[in-house]
Amino acid sequence: MDTLRTPDDRFTDLPEFSFEPHYVDDLPGYEGLRVHFLDEGPRDAGTVWLCLHGEPTWSFLYRKMLPVFVSAGHRVIAPDFLGFGRSDKPVEDDTYGFDFHRGMLTKLIERLDLTGINLVCQDWGGLLGLTLPMEYPDRFKGLLAMNTAFNTGDVPLGEGFLQWREYANSQHDLDVAKLMQRSTSVLSDEEALAYAAPFLDATYKAGVREFPKMVADNSDVEGAALSREARAWFSTKWEGKSFLACGVQDPVLGLPAMKHLRKLIRNAPEVREIPDAGHFVQEWGGPIAKAAVEALH
Repeated sequence: MDTLRTPDDRFTDLPEFSFEPHYVDDLPGYEGLRVHFLDEGPRDAGTVWLCLHGEPTWSFLYRKMLPVFVSAGHRVIAPDFLGFGRSDKPVEDDTYGFDFHRGMLTKLIERLDLTGINLVCQDWGGLLGLTLPMEYPDRFKGLLAMNTAFNTGDVPLGEGFLQWREYANSQHDLDVAKLMQRSTSVLSDEEALAYAAPFLDATYKAGVREFPKMVADNSDVEGAALSREARAWFSTKWEGKSFLACGVQDPVLGLPAMKHLRKLIRNAPEVREIPDAGHFVQEWGGPIAKAAVEALH
């Protein structure tokens, strides 16, 4: 498999991001592919916040939430999906699929032997991550979901998403910094460029190109059947605590999507609305993290 690896100097002096990188390159089925993750807080903490990013971001997305979790005495694991961040980037677009990404997550959870997990997910972090607790019910105890959904293929996709996918499919070399700044009013130029740091040019963006295409628009798409199983499990068998937050300005996975998700999560409370926030609600994440620590204790 042909892969690319972003040079380390692309990640120096990023704003509010001085966390030490951690790597594994021998996950079963992914041997030779280096996966990056942040690992902050005490290794023996009873609570682990597993923070999953989406499109086209990486673990930099959680820089404002991570310190809150650590200050509560908890451990934080924030991986970069293959194709993103400091993780290796297979160059062929066809490498990337739902099972490819989800399989990496399962092997990383097992390799690090994570327990007491609060799943933190947004965007594709949720489309993938929401299928994990039913597989590891003894490892997961809480859920913090933000601007995300189940990838079931039996719910009509909204016009906002369809327009976004059409745009994304037309961009072989998506301008990540421009996209992030256009959709996130509080981002500085330096922060927007930090989101783009992993991608030297279009050859590094196969993973970025594929995420929008992977959203299930029919019941036979890869991952859709598993996502329907996860939806049923969360509706009937989930015993953990939940906290849902929503960036209201999101035109794709905003308040209607999150209110729908709440109906599918057993015993989920009302959605916490963040009026000024958009899709990348983690940029308003400090107060959300504090509320989640309290709600999921």
